[in-house]
Amino acid sequence: MEITHSIFDFNPSQKTIVTIGTFDGVHVGHQQIIKELVEEAKSSNKKSVLLTFFPHPRMVLQKDASIKLINTIDERAKHLEKLGLDYLIIHPFSKEFSRLTALDFVRDVLVNQLDTSKLIIGYDHHFGKNREGNIEQLTEYSHMYDFTVEEIPAQDIDEVSVSSTKIRRALMGGELKTANKYLGYNFSLTGKVVNGKQLGGKIGFPTANIDVSEEYKLIPKTGVYVVKSVIDENTVFGMMNIGNRPTVDGDHQTIEVHFFNFNRDLYNKELTIELLYFLRDEQKFDSINDLTNQLHKDKESSLNYLKNN
Repeated sequence: MEITHSIFDFNPSQKTIVTIGTFDGVHVGHQQIIKELVEEAKSSNKKSVLLTFFPHPRMVLQKDASIKLINTIDERAKHLEKLGLDYLIIHPFSKEFSRLTALDFVRDVLVNQLDTSKLIIGYDHHFGKNREGNIEQLTEYSHMYDFTVEEIPAQDIDEVSVSSTKIRRALMGGELKTANKYLGYNFSLTGKVVNGKQLGGKIGFPTANIDVSEEYKLIPKTGVYVVKSVIDENTVFGMMNIGNRPTVDGDHQTIEVHFFNFNRDLYNKELTIELLYFLRDEQKFDSINDLTNQLHKDKESSLNYLKNN
């Protein structure tokens, strides 16, 4: 898959079949749409193209800093690559771009830049300035510019949108099994290992403190999780705490991972942590000793889960 970071840098060698959307989560509903796109492109000797935008339009048009996405843009690209797409275009979304009229978008982007022979879009898809473009206009323009339009049925889109909403809700509710089922893969967090207070090492549970730099990345419910990661090509398992460390009067949220049977310096290393199972809610303990006893129980519970799954 070739990634292009602007529509205007894209120069296809063949006609294309295009889909447009956020595709946050690249979940099982999205995967089905993209697989059909890829298969149709191959069978008709054309190239498959997915056009997405970053930042998310709501971040630009509504200055919505509260929006949380299942994937960072890099995570999204990695998941899309596994589906066999020929091209991923991540176009910078701006106020200027949002002012393109529907006709300008069709003529200048879809036809002149992407060389679209077929566009696959979702039910009730709107585009162009003030979201003025709709399926009727697209169909009209498609006759003018010689491409076809396929609208994904409403019931399929309902499944897709409900899945994205359900995934976010499940992650915030500690329902990790449900979230991972809808995603079709394990939800993950990626970040750099940074210095912490090093309390874990003093009580026999050294942790890697993960700093997720993308503020728009959804961080799941606070609590303890069974996790895995690949470090230097080796799969390692562990348990992770997301929370404010109330037992030691923590004043901000941290993400700390204790890896089992692993003792290496990970500072400044970027790690991807896959979340496998939600173990328990975060608790405040009366003493460090009580916390340590609970961590031993958490480790035992985690190892039992890994043994049986």
